[in-house]
Amino acid sequence: MAADNLMPESAPGTEIPLAAPPKVKGRKKIVDPAALEETVDTLWQETDGPDAFRTELLKLLRHTIDDGRAEIERRFLESNDGAEAVRANAYLMDVVVTSVADTATQKIYRNANPSQGEQICVAAVGGYGRGEMAPFSDLDLLFLLPYKQTPYSEQVVEYMLYLLWDLRLKVGHATRSVDECIRQAKADMTIRTSLLEIRYLWGAETLYADLRERFRKDVETGTETEFVEAKLAEADERHERLGDSRYFIEPNIKDGKGGLRDLHRLFWIGKYVYKVDKVAGLVERGVLTAAEARKFAKAQKMLWTIRCHLHYLTGRAEERLTVDLQTEMAKRMGYTNRAGAVAVERFMKHYYLVSKDVGDLTRIFCANIEAENRRKPRLRLSWGFQRKQDLGDFQVDGDRLNVVDDEVFSRDPVNLLRFFHTAQKNDLELHPHALRLVTQNLKRIDKDLRKNEEANRLFVEMLEAPQGPERIFRRMNEAQVLGRFVPDFGRVVAQMQYDMYHVYTVDEHTIVMLGILHRIEKGELAKDVPIASEVVHKVLSRRALYVAVFLHDIAKGRGGDHSRLGERVARRLCPRFGLSEEETETVAWLVRWHLLMSYAAFKRDVNDPKTVEDFSAIVRSPERLRLLLVLTVCDIRAVGPNVWNGWKAALLRELYWASQETLTGQGEEAGRKGRIEKAKKALHDALTGWPEEEIERHLTLGYADYWLAYDLDTHVRHARLVREAETEGRELAIESRVDAAREVTEIIVYTSDHPGLFSRITGAMAISGANIVDARIGTFSNGMALDVFWIQDEDRKAFDRPDKLAKLTVAIEKALTGRVNLLSELVKRRRSIERRARVMKIPTRVLIDNKASVTHTVIEVNATDRPGVLYRIARALREIKIQIFSAKISTYGESFVDVFYVKDLFGLKIDSETRIQEIRDALLTALADDAAPPRSDSGDS
Repeated sequence: MAADNLMPESAPGTEIPLAAPPKVKGRKKIVDPAALEETVDTLWQETDGPDAFRTELLKLLRHTIDDGRAEIERRFLESNDGAEAVRANAYLMDVVVTSVADTATQKIYRNANPSQGEQICVAAVGGYGRGEMAPFSDLDLLFLLPYKQTPYSEQVVEYMLYLLWDLRLKVGHATRSVDECIRQAKADMTIRTSLLEIRYLWGAETLYADLRERFRKDVETGTETEFVEAKLAEADERHERLGDSRYFIEPNIKDGKGGLRDLHRLFWIGKYVYKVDKVAGLVERGVLTAAEARKFAKAQKMLWTIRCHLHYLTGRAEERLTVDLQTEMAKRMGYTNRAGAVAVERFMKHYYLVSKDVGDLTRIFCANIEAENRRKPRLRLSWGFQRKQDLGDFQVDGDRLNVVDDEVFSRDPVNLLRFFHTAQKNDLELHPHALRLVTQNLKRIDKDLRKNEEANRLFVEMLEAPQGPERIFRRMNEAQVLGRFVPDFGRVVAQMQYDMYHVYTVDEHTIVMLGILHRIEKGELAKDVPIASEVVHKVLSRRALYVAVFLHDIAKGRGGDHSRLGERVARRLCPRFGLSEEETETVAWLVRWHLLMSYAAFKRDVNDPKTVEDFSAIVRSPERLRLLLVLTVCDIRAVGPNVWNGWKAALLRELYWASQETLTGQGEEAGRKGRIEKAKKALHDALTGWPEEEIERHLTLGYADYWLAYDLDTHVRHARLVREAETEGRELAIESRVDAAREVTEIIVYTSDHPGLFSRITGAMAISGANIVDARIGTFSNGMALDVFWIQDEDRKAFDRPDKLAKLTVAIEKALTGRVNLLSELVKRRRSIERRARVMKIPTRVLIDNKASVTHTVIEVNATDRPGVLYRIARALREIKIQIFSAKISTYGESFVDVFYVKDLFGLKIDSETRIQEIRDALLTALADDAAPPRSDSGDS
């Protein structure tokens, strides 16, 4: 692409034609302009005065809009053609706006011979100017004047706007002279972009032509580079604000990465820089190939179709593809269930692939302009060395890696891997010309290349490179090289994780996880994950760890246990990657058990010796323990923002240390005693100013589990709370602490222990609008209970409003003293299940395990999360005389997995099959969506 292609071909003064109206098939069935004009004329003649006429005109235009929209929607639902629908909507609005303008100037404020200063032009701008309008988008208008506003033009504009507003249209408008438009376009890039898409609707054509000519001559000419830079920076800011990934579970169709706005950016730059009005013009200029232009049209049509469905389904300008809409969307767009994939997953995968196509197109297009017109080498000390070194079939162009000729990939297909390897090694961006060649040569990634020893060596070197694999693997994934070189990975590209826990698709989650592992190695996360940051440098199998991270979810979406299926994939792929037999065994084991540590830490009591015993029996070696810890931390942090927290870190840390002691032969029991004594001594030293006898008495209160469950700061806070309660003779003490970093509020309840205590506290929290995300139940040797809860509000934020916290305290006090009927209050409060939970349809499961603990029966409950669910579970267990000794509360998106360590009324494990079935039935009844509220009794009233 030559540099002079950036300059306009036509000389100043060339006549500017009026922009063509949207092309719509069967337009008269939507609205017939001539018939509408005739009806308006008839109304004007038959009504008595302007006010009566306006009333009848409103009725007519409302019917016109309603009928036109109904026809457009009917056609759209039949054809699923969003591109046609948005043109039809723009056409309908063109007719309405023109009719309103004619009415204002020919009937209400008739001016047979307007002066030059009284001329008006009405133009469409923005997306409406392109002739595209979603069902509930704004109507963006420019009222163009020759000079400053006159009384006449003010009357006309005011009449039009009020009429359009009364038609319930959302009108974005500006009234400016030509000079004002030019001046503001120079100063404001948003206005400049809006005027770039201007389209004539009605009025003085000379004003429109004058503005177009002056805009091209005074604004566009010579500022192409400035415009491109602004649009690229604007896109970067928008992507960062919305989350710099196109692989979110609930993407923004309009403004998200890979959405319509990115296609619009391509259109804007093409029009501004290359002076073309259609994508076909970019093909003529050689900017895009014909195949890429077809891909552009196909992507735009699908995105418009999705956006129209969103608007019609919600009845508003909704741009986010939320999960409650995705199932219906898939149905409307003709997706059906197939083996291994349900309709909604197929639809979303198609969306992600289209979104990736948009990224490919806009990257190639915009990077071409960057590379040839504004890019300068980044300053770096080693740049001179890099320019001199031999890069083989590649060369540095600016700060981008390009090819020496167009035959490099056909000459040696290994170069398809070597290209990315070289870019990573030298910290270079990828030249768009080379990327296009990569795309054109993807067919060369075949069985022979996959078996090629050098290609696999390069691949693994990139995976474990000191620079980190995240950036280059994302580029390889976007270029489709990653999925073709490792077809098993290709199967999870754009694979939706339809659980509302994971934020990303499977491939993006994996790439994010690789980046997190690299950051842990570099020490960037040492504050958040100190143990993982320490032990990662002790692992002996670093290469195996990186390969395991890459493969850990490789078998998702295959209709089975992805851990077991993934183990088989790992055993097949690792030898191909050049890993030794020992490394292969390690990778396969890590893939098979990559969920083990999180399961043991979050769903079992890490202070129960049986938990550590069972976990250690599977791990069997300190090296595997280190590897599994690091992998688990990376996996959790890569799920999405706000998933990792200090509570999870503490549980994993406790499990790690306890297991390490067992695996290194130190003796778990001896290790526990040592850690307990260490915790007690630390508290002893921290309680400065306390009498020695008070300290000693407090140290005798907690059982072993208590000292291992909390850190020093928490032990200190508990000690002060207990001391105050005893000094003041209070039977109930409640303390709250907002943890802004974790977006939770910690509630501590210290009171006398008795049956039903847990259920009453959880009930009080439910009626107060608190969502319990975690809980720890504890009993002291003095018969007092110290229960700790971590709660959020209904928006999943910290429960931090002072008035709500005060009401919560009162509710707990009333619940514990029997002054509130929890069941009736809960029924009043119970709101509808959140939209995502309704869609997830998570099956209710109750698992009862007598092998997980020597001393307790373990009950695991998995179901849809909703207000008061923990209270219902606790109450159901209390009603059948089951004592809860500890609880593990885990929320995963819209589902929960709660684990309870329980005993019967006599303090024994429950081993009777009849009793076990009774527990299961009671819980399933309590969790049934349509279950009638249980009968109130004195225990909860």
